Amino acid sequence: MAFLRAASEVLAIYTLVLAVFSPSVLQVQSLSLAPAPTPSSDGTSIDQGIAYVLMLVALVLTYLIHPFDASSHRF
Repeated sequence: MAFLRAASEVLAIYTLVLAVFSPSVLQVQSLSLAPAPTPSSDGTSIDQGIAYVLMLVALVLTYLIHPFDASSHRF
């Protein structure tokens, strides 16, 4: 009877260790086999978007500052 009890304890410990480490091993294997995703943009569209925003800000500032500048030069 003592042999069966010791065997069941070893089996329980083995099952617990296997249950804890098995998902992490499977996850590492699945991550290493997956190919890298293709890049969605090469950065030029981001640069172009920033350029458009800066041009819009410059246009708004020009039309906001220009009337104040023109009103100070009345003759």
